[in-house]
Amino acid sequence: MKLSLCAIAKNESTSLPNCLKSVQNVVDEIIVLDTGSTDKTPEIAQEFGAKVYHFQWCNDFSVARNEALKYVQGDWVLVLDADEVLKLEIVAHLKQLIQQPNLLVVNLVRLEIGAKQAPYSLVSRLFRKHPEVYFSRPYHAMIDDSVSLLLQKEPQWQIANLSDVAILHYGYEPGAIASRNKFQTAKITMEGYLKQHPNDPYVCNKLGALYTEIGENYAGIELLQRGLTANSIDAGVLYELHYHLGIAYESLEQLNLAQLHYQTATKISILPELKLGAWVNLGNVLKATNQLKEAQKAYETAIAIDPNFDVGYYNLGMLLKQIGRFSDAIDLYQYAIKLNPNYADAYQNLGVVFLKIGKVSESLVAFKRAIELHQNNNPNEAARLRQGLQEMGFRDL
Repeated sequence: MKLSLCAIAKNESTSLPNCLKSVQNVVDEIIVLDTGSTDKTPEIAQEFGAKVYHFQWCNDFSVARNEALKYVQGDWVLVLDADEVLKLEIVAHLKQLIQQPNLLVVNLVRLEIGAKQAPYSLVSRLFRKHPEVYFSRPYHAMIDDSVSLLLQKEPQWQIANLSDVAILHYGYEPGAIASRNKFQTAKITMEGYLKQHPNDPYVCNKLGALYTEIGENYAGIELLQRGLTANSIDAGVLYELHYHLGIAYESLEQLNLAQLHYQTATKISILPELKLGAWVNLGNVLKATNQLKEAQKAYETAIAIDPNFDVGYYNLGMLLKQIGRFSDAIDLYQYAIKLNPNYADAYQNLGVVFLKIGKVSESLVAFKRAIELHQNNNPNEAARLRQGLQEMGFRDL
């Protein structure tokens, strides 16, 4: 079975090399559809042996992805974006899977680098080249709709979920979204799609979540609740509808409703790694409403699901700090920092606890590191922290 990489790209000269390097010795061909680059993206793709084609961008990701599919010659298609890389450790397993005769799609776990609350997602990025498998939806382009239709006609096909992380996605790193004006592009595109499909649970979920993220909570809640009224909802979409409703209600300080939706989200039958955000947010709401034992259990559940989940350790540390277990809190902050050396909030709260127990020199070291890290991504917080410490008499910061 021959495997083809299929990618669309525009002005990706910085990130594209890492993407193509990760698949260069894995796939049998590389297809890159350039959608109007003004940098050296096409030339870089060619340096990696890619077949480069050109396409005029039309504000529809599915149209562009389907155009790229036209040039694929392989039996199977792996789709990556320029800011994604394939993990080498997963390659042998992928190559075994695509030999299975009745397998149509392999859903892959993607690690969202920089997305603290929900670090994992499940994406349908590896699939058999089939004339009736194609992308739909103008912004969150995916093959799922066409696959559902195909399975109704050809039920012999199977879909597999690979539980190990296969893709690393760097699009959530600080500044990545803002630099691409991603929110505005997504909002305009999804609003156009919603007019034609007003009750589609997927677009209600994604657009509702976006409204919540930009502070339009009531508009977000209306869409998310509308999504829940659909006749048929994929389990992953159902999880996200409840998860995003929890976030919206938490933002409005309606904590009872937030707790209800987070709890519902944790009970939905999907890969446990996909539910880390709901477990942590549930813990935060329980902590805020003084349900401390239940909050601790929620954080510990998240850590049990993913022992490398730095946010889980940090939040458990915050809880233990609140109840006066300072030594345990220090251990948890330090472990979170070990997992993520750039964790500014962990350094900051480590400094707070050190100060509480009288370890002033250790506290100042932690605070200085927190200020350095905040300065890069949140300069207002760096200034606030520095000013607060100076008012306490610590001038050399």
